[in-house]
Amino acid sequence: MPTRRRAARDAGRPSRLAAWGPVVLVLAVIASAFAAFEYDVAERLGWAAAEADPAEIAPPEGLELPQLTTPEPVAQGVDLDSGISDERVAAALAPYADLPELGERRMLVVAGMDGVVHFQQGVASTVPASTMKIVTGAAAIESLGAETTFTTAVRAGAAPDEIVLVGGGDPYLMRVADPDAYPAQADLATLATQTALALQGAGTTEVRLGFDDSLFSGPRVSPDWPANYIPDAVVSPISPLYANQGRKEDGWGFEADPALGAARIFADELAKRGITVTGSPRRTIAPARVAPAAPTPTPTPTQASADPSVPPAPADLVPGQELAAVQSAPVWQIVDRVLAVSDNEGAEILAHHVAIAEGADPTFAGASIAVRAVLKRLGVNTSDDRILDGSGLSRKNLLTATTLLEVMALAGSAEHPELRPVLTGLPIAGFTGSLARRYVDSPEPGLGRVRAKTGTLTGVHGLAGTTTDLDGNVFVFVFLADRVEVPETLDARAALEDLTAALAACHCSA
Repeated sequence: MPTRRRAARDAGRPSRLAAWGPVVLVLAVIASAFAAFEYDVAERLGWAAAEADPAEIAPPEGLELPQLTTPEPVAQGVDLDSGISDERVAAALAPYADLPELGERRMLVVAGMDGVVHFQQGVASTVPASTMKIVTGAAAIESLGAETTFTTAVRAGAAPDEIVLVGGGDPYLMRVADPDAYPAQADLATLATQTALALQGAGTTEVRLGFDDSLFSGPRVSPDWPANYIPDAVVSPISPLYANQGRKEDGWGFEADPALGAARIFADELAKRGITVTGSPRRTIAPARVAPAAPTPTPTPTQASADPSVPPAPADLVPGQELAAVQSAPVWQIVDRVLAVSDNEGAEILAHHVAIAEGADPTFAGASIAVRAVLKRLGVNTSDDRILDGSGLSRKNLLTATTLLEVMALAGSAEHPELRPVLTGLPIAGFTGSLARRYVDSPEPGLGRVRAKTGTLTGVHGLAGTTTDLDGNVFVFVFLADRVEVPETLDARAALEDLTAALAACHCSA
């Protein structure tokens, strides 16, 4: 007999069927709704209601909706067809255009994106310094293709026990990639992992290492650069094979032989992965790439052969066979980075690649010829320019404002969307790249509204880029001065910043 307490408790408890009934009902409803939605059951069975035009559905009774009206504008409209007033542009720049700190030679030019010049003062051409990178970047994208990447590879050498590290001209090849870097970096550590796996799979754990930097030829240092650039660590010797942009790992400055430095790093990474490199890395030419021999069928592994302590059977490596490879970022991202941080080595490597693509010698001289050929193909007249390198480090370079303005206008045109990184890669005033720490004391409209490539050598200072004034007019500008007295350096830089900020703050519509 159940106790009275238990009987009373059971009397108030529903049966199991009654308790699960609502749950089953809810699940059935959900399943039906899912089936109707997922498989269009309602439509197939003719249950679906006819679609109605929302405008024909009357509001609920008693609800009164206000009549729609045209909203008032929150800002004064701009007539973008009114044109640009040359007088207003000149008035905006007047307080800064004649400042003595800009020195005896200056080139101040402002144009619209249509190429029409609205302000021009000073000489016809100047030493461009790093504004040359705008020209190099445009030529690289046009000649090489925006999505092209560069391969750093390891190939089997001519001797059975030799492998060759082959430089492909990746300007951002690192020892170990920074996962947060932009653009994404290829690295020798990853390449060593791939190579070790390939060698171990072939039954090889001891090799000799060669390195091939023959992609570029001629001098590694431009004959048109001052002699102190290398010892003063202004720029690395230019090579198609280097790691960490040629910087020494154990001290200040750059490697005297960047390719050899990269090979030593690679040998060290191989050693960490169980591959012994005998002797010192030596410069060589990798055998021509050939198709690898057909693989020998692998027998079904037995329990003994599957033991990781048992090495695989040796397999011959075909000379020139690619064992491993890593790819650089695409060209457009490399151009973006070169412009943002004014990367001298990156610019020179891109220029050498342009020489190869255009059928010129992969030298400084060949790069100059090739870059001019690409600009001519784009319709830019360089007859009054002197282009001796890709970075602008040579003081013998000369560019006209017209060349820089036309290249930037092309990059902003609908006809050449592939060149857009030439503009989007320009540093933003006060925020990114080489302009991140500038515009501190300039008029506020310059901050964030000016994008410009810096150009700086001793006695040479400039900004070339784009801005939009307060009326919505888009300008391209070139402000360069190449005879600035050293004590006036900071004041000259401030004057250039004020010029661009004044243009951004202008109501320059006619």
